[in-house]
Amino acid sequence: MQIRPLTEAVMKRGQDGQLGLAEAFMAKGLGCNARLEKIAGLVDWPQFEQLLSRVRPGETGRPPYRALAMFKALLLQQWYGLSDPGLEEALGDRLSFRRFCGFALDETTPDETTLCRFRQALIGAGLVDRLLEELNRQLEGRGLMLKQGTMIDATLVAAQAKAPAVSADGTAGRSELDGDANWTRQQRGPSHFGYKAHIAMDQGSRLIRRALLTPAKVYESEVADQLILGGEKAVYADRAYEHKERRRRLKALGIKDRIMHRSHKHQAGLPHWQRQRNRLIAPIRAGVEHVFATLKRCYGYRRVRYFRLDRNALQLELLCLALNLRRAAVLTA
Repeated sequence: MQIRPLTEAVMKRGQDGQLGLAEAFMAKGLGCNARLEKIAGLVDWPQFEQLLSRVRPGETGRPPYRALAMFKALLLQQWYGLSDPGLEEALGDRLSFRRFCGFALDETTPDETTLCRFRQALIGAGLVDRLLEELNRQLEGRGLMLKQGTMIDATLVAAQAKAPAVSADGTAGRSELDGDANWTRQQRGPSHFGYKAHIAMDQGSRLIRRALLTPAKVYESEVADQLILGGEKAVYADRAYEHKERRRRLKALGIKDRIMHRSHKHQAGLPHWQRQRNRLIAPIRAGVEHVFATLKRCYGYRRVRYFRLDRNALQLELLCLALNLRRAAVLTA
């Protein structure tokens, strides 16, 4: 009487991620990772599958892997800090990875070339921002995205390419391998070659609402308005984001202005009330630093992984997805 369900499972294998005949005879719970199972249960994956349906990887001479399985594999890569060859090997021999992605035991798994092509296909499909937006929509539906305030900030990330030399006349050189990365001079500290990651974090939940990657030379204030999403009750930011027009815009939107003040040219110093206001904002705004610390300490995001802005922007987006999923698992524990 059990033959028919097993046969159907085998027939579905490779089409919708259902387990096959081999899994039917495995001990219950074998290959189960509690953390991954928790995360898997938090997400409405069919919504992601619908988004990913527009992905068109290059022809490989065989039926393509399911886009959702490939996407889940890229999430595993972020959580476990794996290279493409390392991810290929782990997908082949770790039961928990196969289970999370939906690969059957006797099903082939993607190699590093296929994984690389899929990343490029994600970029080509214009999904770099859409994936995080979809996850956050689902987390908001669960009541995890509080929207009491948005904290915005940026951090420098080193380029994968070797920093080019600076010419004798002080002109900053450019890398032949990564023409998108550039130099910036830090206010306190040495010059930096690479990129700048800009993040908007939800106050209270510490979930990332939006992330942008730019060349290092782009000033924080240039992209600040893209990090103000609307719907939040307040925006917290340091002095680098102060701008009269931005303060007016926040007021017009009914969003509380919690941007720190800075002294301007020909100004001896800040008046007492502005200094006092800065002292009140600073410890709240500093919460976003925990996200940067986690990205750099736990996810190795001191240096980007690839050449070119578009590839590294996707990596940042995947890191934010991975971080939000783990954070959501903690918030719902």
